[in-house]
Amino acid sequence: MGWEGLDEFVAVAETGRFGAGAERLGLSSSHVSRQIARLEERLQTRLFYRSTRRVTLTEAGQTFLQHCQRLIDAREEAMRAIGDLAGEPKGLLRMTCAVAYGERFVVPLVNAFMAEHPQLRVDIELSNRPLDLLQENLDLAIRLGRLPDSRLVATRLAPRAMFLCASPAYLARYGRPHSLSELARHNCLVGSSDHWTFAQGDRETSIRVQGNWRCNSGQAVLDAALRGFGLCQLPDYYVLEHLRSGELVSLLEPHRPPHTAVWALYPQQRHLSPKVRQLVDWLKQGLAQRPEYRGSA
Repeated sequence: MGWEGLDEFVAVAETGRFGAGAERLGLSSSHVSRQIARLEERLQTRLFYRSTRRVTLTEAGQTFLQHCQRLIDAREEAMRAIGDLAGEPKGLLRMTCAVAYGERFVVPLVNAFMAEHPQLRVDIELSNRPLDLLQENLDLAIRLGRLPDSRLVATRLAPRAMFLCASPAYLARYGRPHSLSELARHNCLVGSSDHWTFAQGDRETSIRVQGNWRCNSGQAVLDAALRGFGLCQLPDYYVLEHLRSGELVSLLEPHRPPHTAVWALYPQQRHLSPKVRQLVDWLKQGLAQRPEYRGSA
């Protein structure tokens, strides 16, 4: 009985007349009047002052109307959310991703998704700065590596492994490191961070590295490593092809850091949105077919 009379009450309160409220709901005036009378009886308070031409809200009725409007809005939103589960992605979707990974993997998949769903509009912010989804009003973020504790929902899209490697030419000239302590004797190609992560027993350790070369671009680090400038630590999608071809050699494999991942992050209230849910599924399927991972360890 909790909902009985609420729709009738709101309809009459918003229209100012029993007849108009009944017409809005497609019901008879007598039915609306009975439902509101029963509602007042359950609440043991009067909600309307009645006259022959119009009804007005009592003070209790004004307070009750505000709560009922929110309840009805929430009920309708819940019904829409369930109905949207199989709905067509449409409207604006705002998302963010790291620049290089976004350009190479994510944006082509998003473009293919848009081709399948012409009612969708997309605004993609490629940035290596982790944007705040709630503050920036973003629907979706693609993040790489390990995730900090978050208020956001996280879905794993793909594995991600880090490799320490060097070219055969560099190793022929300077030798191969056999322990983490030997990294200090090698020229390390520094990318966005001068701290590299490794596994040491059952824990991770971070080692500060140094070298005569630095650039905050993974593609630039890869090029320098292929030219024999030094050691590099890069994600799988940069180096697997070159490891298979022999242009690079994987080093200190027992110390390879545990696999992290590629993640989709989105605010809790948007996780049922068709545009977010279906795009996340699309990205997961598309990334699973990446040639960089076929046959990888």
